[in-house]
Amino acid sequence: MDLGVAESTWIAFALTVLLAVLHLAAPRIRSLPLVPERAMGSFAGGLAVAYVFLHLLPELASGNEAVGEALSDVVEPTPLLELAIFLVALAGFTAFYGLERLAERHSDDGRDTAGVYWLHLGSFMLYNALITYTMILRVRTGLLFAILFAIAMGLHFLLTDRGLAEHYPRRFRSSGRVLLAASLLVGWVLAAVAAPVSTVAVALLTALLGGSVLLNVFKEEIPSTRRSSFGWFVTALVLYAALLATITAIEA
Repeated sequence: MDLGVAESTWIAFALTVLLAVLHLAAPRIRSLPLVPERAMGSFAGGLAVAYVFLHLLPELASGNEAVGEALSDVVEPTPLLELAIFLVALAGFTAFYGLERLAERHSDDGRDTAGVYWLHLGSFMLYNALITYTMILRVRTGLLFAILFAIAMGLHFLLTDRGLAEHYPRRFRSSGRVLLAASLLVGWVLAAVAAPVSTVAVALLTALLGGSVLLNVFKEEIPSTRRSSFGWFVTALVLYAALLATITAIEA
């Protein structure tokens, strides 16, 4: 199904609002009596990990090919250039890992400083804005894939919310969730006003986002055994793989 720019924009807006609502409602969802947090966390983790291996990594490889083709007329192809998109993903991974280590060090010292909090939160706000900035393009590329991406990210937010709330229990409760939800809307507005048109730019943004997703997935979605359930984890993996295979067959 080919969607126009206007249709794609408003569908992306609906998905953005859904993600924002999930951010704001995250603590209530995690505390639902019929859904133990242990099961919820493991299910969300399984979906996110399946997304990384079955969707994100192939997307990065495809983006790397696009970047190579776009730059082949400008510079001489080299083995290093062929790794360009993965270097950007690695940079995103490293940047978020550094911020996480900084936050943990201050938490261990008992210093919940404003500077570290705003730096950490700001990085997640950028992360959220990138998710929705690329959402319109995702919808135009494939509506069902975009919906599946939004589901994976929405459940992923439940666990990033838990991590931030544990690091900054007072500050995050008062301002964090609202700002994270707002950053999702900002990303959509930027895309609606100035959507990315360059294949290279889209591939690089996806790679930067991909590196961040990789870190957050393996940090939050594979927790200690006391907070996880392997059964729910595998259930989500199988479900996401089945959905992705079905959607691929439909879109083919």
